[in-house]
Amino acid sequence: MKVLLDTDVLMDVALGRADFGPDSRALLAWCHQTPQASLIAWHTVSNLFYLLSAARSAAFARSFLEGLLHFATIVSGGTDAVRNALAMRMSDFEDALQVAAAVSGEAQFIITRNVRDYRASLIPALTPRSFLLRFVAE
Repeated sequence: MKVLLDTDVLMDVALGRADFGPDSRALLAWCHQTPQASLIAWHTVSNLFYLLSAARSAAFARSFLEGLLHFATIVSGGTDAVRNALAMRMSDFEDALQVAAAVSGEAQFIITRNVRDYRASLIPALTPRSFLLRFVAE
């Protein structure tokens, strides 16, 4: 099974958010232990670097991204992926790019806290908690 990790989930872990962090950290632990299961969209890398640099530092952003590369595969897009995203009936274009990346990487799920905005997605979206309860329950 492959999952595409949305930016918000990665930010939860990187910034140690108390409200959402535990579920997102547990999800990343599963990803780390499950080879070739986690995907990250190409554009998420630049978004994460920008956001983490602003929140902490460029060195912190680099270190976090380097850690992700130990277990996550970056899914690149191209002209066709952007065309597909533009054709999607989604209100947030960045979310449509996530869907296009998930399709390209053959993900079964998009893991995000923003499930509501993925209602029109070709790939089902689950929260970290929902995914863990459904597929990683003890």
